[in-house]
This record gives sequence, C-alpha cells and structure tokens, in this order.
Amino acid sequence: MTGPGINGPAAGEGPSGGMDRFTVDAQGWMRGVRHVPSPNYDARPPGAAIELIVVHSISLPAGRFGTEDVERLFTNRLDTAQPGYGDLAGLKVSAHLFIRRDGEVVQFVPFAARAWHAGVSRWQGRERVNDFSVGIELEGTDRGPFEDSQYRALIDVTRALAMVYPAVDSERLCGHSDIAPGRKTDPGPFFDWARYRAALAAASDPE
Repeated sequence: MTGPGINGPAAGEGPSGGMDRFTVDAQGWMRGVRHVPSPNYDARPPGAAIELIVVHSISLPAGRFGTEDVERLFTNRLDTAQPGYGDLAGLKVSAHLFIRRDGEVVQFVPFAARAWHAGVSRWQGRERVNDFSVGIELEGTDRGPFEDSQYRALIDVTRALAMVYPAVDSERLCGHSDIAPGRKTDPGPFFDWARYRAALAAASDPE
C-alpha cells in the first residue's frame, strides 16, 4: 500500500489533534461543516443504530477535482447531458459527508437519516448496509493518494461521530469495496487504512 502517512499517524493526528473541531447536534447535523441538504435519503429502520463508517471516493468528471458536480449529483442538479455523464441520468444517490481535497467537509444528510450511498451491500453477513452506517465520500480516485488535509478532516469527523454513536470505533471502518466486492473498488489501494485506524485507536486510548 502506498500513500501519505503509511508509517503511522501524521503530526496532529493523536488523541488531542482536532478533537473539538466538529460536533454533532441533536438533529444529526454536524457543526463546523457546510450544509447542502440532499433530497436523497429516507428514514432508518426502527431501532437501527449507527455502527459502521463506510469510506468512498468520487470525482466528477472522473479524475478532476474541485468542481461542483459531486454536490450537483447528490442534490439532483447535475446536467447529465454533459459528455461522460449519461450513465448518471436518473440516479438518486447521496452520502452523509463529502470531504474535498482541501479538507472542506460538506454534509448532505443528517446522520439520523439513511443516506443512499452503499447500494446492494453486505457487512459481516448483514445486508442493507445503508441501514446502520454513515457514508463518507472523499474527493479522489482509485489511482492516486489522498491529501493530508482529507485524512485530518476524516479523522476528526470520525472522532466526532464516535462521541455520539459509541458503536463506531477503529474496527468498524470499511471501504465501499469491502461491502460491495466485485461491484465497487473505492476508495482503492492508495487509501491509507493504517493511518486512519491508528488515529482512531489513539483517540480512544485512555493514556
């Protein structure tokens, strides 16, 4: 595996780095991020608890960063008549969070609701992963590393989520490819799982 921080957490990613950067309110909206409400969500099943973080990657157009097209896709405003977008026509998808290359975090769906990010999926024998997960999209591709700013934001939002949803820990993190093998490949081989898990484990270590 390659990518930044392969030998462990980067500076500032220990248990005190950015712990209070984000918080989650009673409605499931995260404070400290930009809110762009999406219509693409529904209610979680009665009694469903948030137990898993699913990491995705996305770029629109493919391989181009910094456009507004991911936000447009998640809010049903994307012009799918553009070249290369035909297969997205009529698609209604979302994620709870989107982390841009510069580390900006955008929230589309409150965590109490079910975002439409996983599709047909299974985790540890359980289907319908959307029911019990939070979906986080990183702006990127399978073919290159992610930015330090994205790791810092991802780690900080995950810590904030773990404060509210205690089932979330360093072992309940997975990629889209893990829950939909053969169908999805993101976030890909350049995503540094060791760095992400180590930072979360450090945050939960009482020492």
